Amino acid sequence: MRRLWISGIFFLLFVFSLSSAWAQKTLRLSIATGSTGGIYYSIGWSLADILSKNIPYLEATAEVTTASVANCLLVGKKKADLAFTTADTAWDAYQGKKPFKEKMALRTVAALYPSTMHVVTLEGKGIEKVMDLKGKRVSTGSPGSGTEVMALRVLGAYGLNPNKDLSRAKLSVSESVRALKDGKIDAFFWVGGLPTAAITDLGATPGVKMKLIGPAEAAPKMRERYGPFYVTGVIPTKTYPGQSGDVPAVVVWNLLVCDETMKENLAYDILKTLFDHKPELVASHREMNSLSLEHQAAGGSPIPFHRGAIRYLREKGFKIN
Repeated sequence: MRRLWISGIFFLLFVFSLSSAWAQKTLRLSIATGSTGGIYYSIGWSLADILSKNIPYLEATAEVTTASVANCLLVGKKKADLAFTTADTAWDAYQGKKPFKEKMALRTVAALYPSTMHVVTLEGKGIEKVMDLKGKRVSTGSPGSGTEVMALRVLGAYGLNPNKDLSRAKLSVSESVRALKDGKIDAFFWVGGLPTAAITDLGATPGVKMKLIGPAEAAPKMRERYGPFYVTGVIPTKTYPGQSGDVPAVVVWNLLVCDETMKENLAYDILKTLFDHKPELVASHREMNSLSLEHQAAGGSPIPFHRGAIRYLREKGFKIN
């Protein structure tokens, strides 16, 4: 009986300690990520875990979404607290430009890493350049995604009408890979970090010879029309299985954003935790090696930083307005 009594006490103490730890989590935070198979999804789940473990009052969860446009809307409507988005989409939301109907009071918590525009097809499809997409079945990304926004701008820079000059599908990266394998589409667009898991899987599929098309020529026209977010870059050789050379591409930065009403201390703690635990984020995806204090200060974001992020960066010796 004595042993049972002691065991019971220890059990109750254990349950109480768990309850106390849970009770200390006074704030629930939702992170809008992207589709499975994409990098927002991979990094977002890691970020939620890191924030939950290292900010005592916070319990963070990552949500699957259709990415940038949807994420900005979720934050603007206060249905998500943090969100991943491309810089061009964040700018459109901040300015209230299409596809947004009104201005969103977004603020940057961090400039994360650059994303690269992929145009993916297979050998034998007769596609050697972007203009060869005319008359083809092409996925331009999930509705409400940064991929869709940027794909339409790339096509426009080449003088192609996405609704008239090609048979357009609106698929996520994972859905696009499956559709390409099944012969349901001829090519797809994807904006993401290097490498993207779903595209790696496609390149490694037996009997499949993947081909990447370089849309870098679109960058000057895109900058002229939409803003200075688009720069040229490359998908380096051997980034993906079977890739034998560098592929010229268009690049845009990715941001972690919140609403301007987020409390200063919360935004401060989030950014501090990002940098304190950068190795864990890099473990979720190597693109997070690009996270640096210098990129925050060097104009990585076209929209204002949150005041909590500004406080952290100023403490680190960087001048941020």
